[in-house]
Amino acid sequence: MKKKKIAKWVGAIFLSLLLYIMVGAVAPYVKSPEVSEETKKRIQNTDYLGKEPSGERARILVDNGTALAERIRLISQAKERIILSTFDFRADESGKDVLAALQAAADRGVSVKVIVDGMSGFLRVVGNEYFGTLAAMDNVEIKIYNPFNFAKPWHLMARLHDKYLIADHSAYILGGRNTFSYFLGDHDGYKNYDWDVLVYEQEYREGCSMEQVEQYFEGVWALPESRLHRVRHPEKQKYADARAELEERYRNMQKEHPDWFEQIDYAEKTVPVNKATLLSNPVTLYAKEPTVFYAVTDLMERAEEKVRFHTPYILCNKFMLERLEQVCGAVPEVTMMTNSIANNGNPFGSMDYWKNKKKILDTGVNILEYDGGVSYHGKCFTVDDRLVGVGSFNWDMRSVYIDTELMLVLDSPELNTHLQWIMDEYEKQALTIHEDGTATAPEGMEPQEVSLKSKIRIAVLYLFGYWARFLM
Repeated sequence: MKKKKIAKWVGAIFLSLLLYIMVGAVAPYVKSPEVSEETKKRIQNTDYLGKEPSGERARILVDNGTALAERIRLISQAKERIILSTFDFRADESGKDVLAALQAAADRGVSVKVIVDGMSGFLRVVGNEYFGTLAAMDNVEIKIYNPFNFAKPWHLMARLHDKYLIADHSAYILGGRNTFSYFLGDHDGYKNYDWDVLVYEQEYREGCSMEQVEQYFEGVWALPESRLHRVRHPEKQKYADARAELEERYRNMQKEHPDWFEQIDYAEKTVPVNKATLLSNPVTLYAKEPTVFYAVTDLMERAEEKVRFHTPYILCNKFMLERLEQVCGAVPEVTMMTNSIANNGNPFGSMDYWKNKKKILDTGVNILEYDGGVSYHGKCFTVDDRLVGVGSFNWDMRSVYIDTELMLVLDSPELNTHLQWIMDEYEKQALTIHEDGTATAPEGMEPQEVSLKSKIRIAVLYLFGYWARFLM
């Protein structure tokens, strides 16, 4: 009897703790904030167009191999400082390449600051010898945004979703790619397609987009929720072994990929930008004003002829659908590409899209479904033939109300032409969705079948998880 009583008490305590964590994690996000009149006014008064080239230049980093090569190039050539912000950083093949380059830069005396999200910090960074040996260096600081703390479940959902790399005052990369092999490098196995934009500053000046990104970074870095990652007992052998391995990896990279380390003329490899504007969400931990979403849809609504946007997932509440309908009502042609259900790497995204596709179609948007066999993770848009947007923002409620997010808007007809050409290439492998929800595949392409396993997963997620769609 005594053992049964103890078991009951233990069970009751466990269930109470589980309820405490679940309610605490969910409660801050049940009510979605509205856009304040002050924010609306500020956004509506923002001018994204420039009258002449600003001195900033840019290029789209299309494929994962180039995305890794340009990161290594910027890090290896930095002389003063490197700033890296990323949602997910793993010590896999491409992650170790980046770690090796950061370690070599620190050895040269370059200041290195890295900030990663708390989820990645919990799963990948804390206790890892490769991150540990880097963090132990004198001129390196690694911070973790909102580290996991189950005693404060109301903090658990807040994520740092920004992805950018700054090298000195000369160039930066900003986009949707995380720092590991799914997104960087030419590797076999699972991968995601995504976008980055590289911005080259011919002359650093007040108000330039690099200054905007720097100021945003400093704000996040200074938050009390951004905690310094300290390494206990850095003298342990595992850290010495990791350091030696990264040093050897860097030497091997220089031998195997000498082109990654070549000096190039970025003025020749980039196109002129008239104006660049950074859009960002608030960086508070709790439910946020939908700042980036409102700004993006306000910008789209100004289009004279056409809007195109790509998003890996689309999970909309009533407000988001109303905004999309307003854009479609104001602009003659609005086209969205997202993953097909069979192609989507996000099971919650697949489930919600399966359930709500008709509501999205009813807004008037033209829908294309990427069905190319590799999960599409790209987040970009074009407005008419001048404006381009690239960043981390997904069309889901998590990106709208919960996560930190960045989108860089660039006024550049040449960049717009290039991005639209690449978007065309992806859309050649996309299904066209008709008003009744049926799909037509491009000539010669057979649509993927949704597997039985995926159908069961969607059904189970809908049955038990649909209530939590505002967190996805």
